[in-house]
Amino acid sequence: MAYSTLKLERAGRIATITLSRPERRNAISRALMDELTLALSESMTVGAHVVILTGEGQAFCAGMDLEDLRSIASQSLHQHKADARHMANFFHGIYSYPLPLIAAVNGAAIAGGTGIATLADFTLAVPEAKFGYTEVRIGFLPAVVSIFLRRQVGDKRARELLLSARLFDSAEAHAMGLVTRIVPPASLLDEAHKLAESLLAWSPASLERTKRLLRQGQEAEIQKELETAIRESADIRTTPDFHEGLSAFLEKRAPKWTE
Repeated sequence: MAYSTLKLERAGRIATITLSRPERRNAISRALMDELTLALSESMTVGAHVVILTGEGQAFCAGMDLEDLRSIASQSLHQHKADARHMANFFHGIYSYPLPLIAAVNGAAIAGGTGIATLADFTLAVPEAKFGYTEVRIGFLPAVVSIFLRRQVGDKRARELLLSARLFDSAEAHAMGLVTRIVPPASLLDEAHKLAESLLAWSPASLERTKRLLRQGQEAEIQKELETAIRESADIRTTPDFHEGLSAFLEKRAPKWTE
C-alpha cells in the first residue's frame, strides 16, 4: 500500500515504520493515525515478527497537527465523541499490538507523541529527545494517554506530569521507566535493529502470548476507563477554556482563561 504520512519498509522479519511528515514535525493528523494503524496491520500480513517505529527529521512526533486542531473547534458534540473514540482506538491499538514494538525516538515526542513513544514495548531514545503531556496548556485533556501513564509510573507521578504539563528529557523519562534505554543519535536505528534481532531468536507465539497475558488482566478495566476518557475528551471540547486555549495556541498568544 502507498502511504502519504509514513514509510513502511521490511528487511526479513523486521518491519520499520517511519513517520514521514518532517515539515510538520511528524504531527498527528487523522490521516497519520489511520495510516499508522494500517501500517502496523500490514506489517503482520507481510511476515514481520518485530516492528520498529521512528520519525523522519528532527522530531519523533510533535503532538496534534495544527490543521486538525483548527477543524476540531467547529465540531458538534456528536462529532467530538466520534473523534475522541477514533483517538482512543488508535492509542489502544498501539498498546495492544500483537507483535513486539520498538519505538526509536529520534527527537521531540510531545503530548500524543509521548503517548505513541511510550506505549511501545521498548522505547529507545536519543539524549536530546523531549517528552511531555502538554494538553492542559491549551485547555484540553490528556484523557486517553492518562489511562496508560498511570499504570506505567503510578498515580502520584502521573498527576505531577499531567497537571504541570512540563517537558522532561530522556534521562528523567528513563528514570521513571518510560524510556527503556538512552542511545546516541548515530546508533539509534542500529541499536533498535539489534534489539529486534535479539527478539527474533525467541518463539513468536510465546512473545505474542506473553503480550496478551500482560494486558488481559487489565483489559476490562482499561475498556471501562476508555469510555470515561472518550466522554471527558468530547465534553472538554465544548467548554470556553478549550476554545480560548486553542485560539491562543493557534494565534501564538497567552490564553485568557475563564474565572
